[in-house]
Amino acid sequence: MTDTILPKGIGEGCGEKPYFKKIENADLKQSAVSGRNCQFQGCNPFAQTGRSKLQNQRAGVNQQIIKQMRMRAGAENLLKATNNNKVREMVGLELSYVNSNLQLLMEELEALNSSVDVYQSPQEMSNIPLIPLGLKETKEVDFSVAFKDFILEHYSEDGNDYEDEIADLMDLRQACRTPARSEAGMELLAKYYNTLPLMESRFFTPNRQSGLFFTWYDSFTGVPLCQQNISLEKASVLFNMAALFTQIGTRSNRQTLTGLDQAVTSFQKAAGVLNHLRDTFTHIPSYDLSPAMLAMLSSMMLAQAQECLFERSVLPGIRNHFLSLLRMAQEAAKVSDIYDQVHQSMVQTPIKDNVPLFWSSMCQVKTNHYRSLAHYFLATALLDHQRKNDPSQNLLEEERRLIGKAHLRRAVMSHEEALRVHGLCRHLKKLDVLEEILQASLERSKDKFSANDNKDEFTDYMEAPDIICDAHPELPSNTKVKVKDFFQRLGPLSFFNAKQRWTAPRSLRLVPKDGELGFTLKGEPPVQVVSLNPSCAAAVNGLKEGDYIVAVGDIDCKGMSVSQVIGLLKDVGEEGVDLRVPRPLAPPVGHTKSATYCGLPKTYSMICLAYDQEDKSAKGGKVTKKPSFLSWGLKNRLKSASTLSLPSAEYSSTLPWNKTCTTFPGSSSFNDSSLY
Repeated sequence: MTDTILPKGIGEGCGEKPYFKKIENADLKQSAVSGRNCQFQGCNPFAQTGRSKLQNQRAGVNQQIIKQMRMRAGAENLLKATNNNKVREMVGLELSYVNSNLQLLMEELEALNSSVDVYQSPQEMSNIPLIPLGLKETKEVDFSVAFKDFILEHYSEDGNDYEDEIADLMDLRQACRTPARSEAGMELLAKYYNTLPLMESRFFTPNRQSGLFFTWYDSFTGVPLCQQNISLEKASVLFNMAALFTQIGTRSNRQTLTGLDQAVTSFQKAAGVLNHLRDTFTHIPSYDLSPAMLAMLSSMMLAQAQECLFERSVLPGIRNHFLSLLRMAQEAAKVSDIYDQVHQSMVQTPIKDNVPLFWSSMCQVKTNHYRSLAHYFLATALLDHQRKNDPSQNLLEEERRLIGKAHLRRAVMSHEEALRVHGLCRHLKKLDVLEEILQASLERSKDKFSANDNKDEFTDYMEAPDIICDAHPELPSNTKVKVKDFFQRLGPLSFFNAKQRWTAPRSLRLVPKDGELGFTLKGEPPVQVVSLNPSCAAAVNGLKEGDYIVAVGDIDCKGMSVSQVIGLLKDVGEEGVDLRVPRPLAPPVGHTKSATYCGLPKTYSMICLAYDQEDKSAKGGKVTKKPSFLSWGLKNRLKSASTLSLPSAEYSSTLPWNKTCTTFPGSSSFNDSSLY
């Protein structure tokens, strides 16, 4: 399957190979020198495909937005710093230009988010378009300097020995910026996401800044967010996984049962990822990652999954049977109700200020369209399936006919409302297939009404009741993806991680005496020295109980078992062998905050940070109750005798004031390998 719709000028016989990223000449030379090959490749960002063009335009708009935001921040700072009226007037004029440019850029980004026709399947000629999510843009991150310094300082090893592992990690992240719209692209994102907890355990500590800044752009506003906290990286990759699922679902061929099944599964998985993102990362200061926005997006994906289920039921054709028509009316009403719920959430503040108008208009159109279909199917069931041979049922059949006509009137009214909303949105007007479907459905309802209309009757019009249905789709189950630890040569992750501090490995000489080592070993990899004879040669040379053996001669044994290490030591001759032994240290107590940059004033980022500070100040302050009059004497007696009940030192570690605080309450390390 190609990456997206092939533009004009590109033949269909090109296949997939030209669309996948190739190693550039500079990277090829560097790889040849280092002797490594790039094993992670995404789509070629320069390929002339519809989706790549759209994504490149989004990246360009994001760069212009951050430029205008910096100019506005500088102008606002200058206004605060000067009292010169002439300067303030000039700066105010410049600030108005910058705000106008920002507004135009926001509208341009909204138009790009409304370009759903690029993501549709080329076989889609008679289906209403679906709404995908665009990928979040990010800047490149160079892990080399920070990781090499950390390996040297924390693990006491030469960081240059891990250049290949660091390069593989950077290749994986770079490929994730342009994933293929297929299962391979999804596997790429899942592999990187499940690598992040391993990377966090190896190199990120709560008491030290990593020196790495992760910058991601808001998918709807283009506002950049920069943090040293790796939780931003995790949440953004999860969002892109959900976005890629929506693009796969939109790309599916909905003219076949297989394509509709793929679309349903993709949208359900996207909803599951968004729900996991909302429940796990609750303190990411970005509009598109806010809980309200994620809840709305998840509901929209479930609505589109329900729409595909409806299309799957009507694909083989609808039988003109009473029960079949009733079932189709229920299914159409379910789709309408779910889209109505999505539309109601879109018009709430602050979602309505960031979601494209095209999205809310499309949901409103689909709400009315599928509601009209539900009334049409129910009216057809009532009008086409009457008992005309039973005279005793004439009164009942006349009532059924009137109710059927009432449902047809509601079907016509809903179709007219859908066309009215369609005409008010300029982006919807570009979708010719949508207008054709709405117009054809309206004409069908009108023809049905005219065929059952009796001009001689003067009966008052009846009001058709609503069609009640159960509109609660289920979320998908979780899936798991296995990943490889790039830095497994550092040792087992349970011991050699960023939180566990070690002394620098000491080198000492081990000379066995009469085949005896003078100590015993225990534990899982790495092995630990226990029961050391203080008079043995190893103890004299500096070996201590509690030391871990990480190397025997030139052999790294951090991942070896006790029997394997003993096998190496038994082969030592009279000349002896050098051992490398470190000791674990107690972790330091303390925590630091990660830096956050967001240049747009009064954004969701600033609001979240303000609320977070208020919550922390409220939690940090002690709230003391005023003692009651009856308990005053008792409290004073307890206070005077408090020296008799001081806590002992052995219980001090369990006291609440000795507990360390995490940097962000909602962004703790997620070590589970589940995809969502």
